[in-house]
Amino acid sequence: MHTHAVSRFLEALQPEQRPALFSFAAQAEQVRPADLLPWHCGTQHLGWLAPQRAAWLAAHLPACSLQPTSLQWHAEHASSAQRSAHLQEALLQARAQGLLGGWRDERFSFWHTGFVTPEPSREPLFAVERSGFRFLGVQSHAVHVNGFGADGSLWCGQRALSKATDPGMLDNLTAGGLPSGETVSTCLLRELAEEAGLHSLEGHSLQAAGWLRTTRVEPQGWHDEIVHVYNITLASDFAPHNQDGEVAAFHCLRAPQVLEKIQQGAFTVDATQTLLQGLRHALALLPGATGH
Repeated sequence: MHTHAVSRFLEALQPEQRPALFSFAAQAEQVRPADLLPWHCGTQHLGWLAPQRAAWLAAHLPACSLQPTSLQWHAEHASSAQRSAHLQEALLQARAQGLLGGWRDERFSFWHTGFVTPEPSREPLFAVERSGFRFLGVQSHAVHVNGFGADGSLWCGQRALSKATDPGMLDNLTAGGLPSGETVSTCLLRELAEEAGLHSLEGHSLQAAGWLRTTRVEPQGWHDEIVHVYNITLASDFAPHNQDGEVAAFHCLRAPQVLEKIQQGAFTVDATQTLLQGLRHALALLPGATGH
């Protein structure tokens, strides 16, 4: 049971260490810099851009104009495919000019800011190269999984040095962005197979643990993401093994080690927030739960 694994994870912490761990929850949604400009498609808010980035888009994206306090994209009457094509072309130009790195040849979809659970049957406002989402300051979606051992240990993946974002940092058991055309559940199962070598849930215990939003400034631009969180308690005879080259190694850590690594900045921000969300969700299910 997840609650048992979480209880054992937390029991390994000293009394003063538990509040120290949960104090990192304050980093989930960081304050947006005052100089970022909003941009809109008609009345639809899209995201946030640095002034220089907004000016660049106004010059390279058709039907886009820079106003004193915002960027306006007059594409509200275009189709999703047309918006996607124009925006993708702008991102290709940014790539050619050396403004956009980490190109993945994989698309993410954008519906609207605050849209929690995407479904492929619902047409997005646009779908473009995933590495362009921070460049554009628009909201993306991801699926992250906390991998617990029945003894309360935590399996953590160390990101490959070849990763475009956060290379070499510690991450959750699996963590992946939600590509266009996938549901949260299909993304979840694919990531478990590709990143952790978990091709069947038999013998393991998986549970949805809600979602969270993370926002912050990154070198690529404004990061805004909805993260769907899952907890899995792994069978005692299972050790994760990466299949797609995106994880350099897996580490099985006890709670004090996890806290120490978080305090050292060794974990990605989203991995830390995913862990805290998973812990909060499991704690709420404990009999007589009163919080952390």
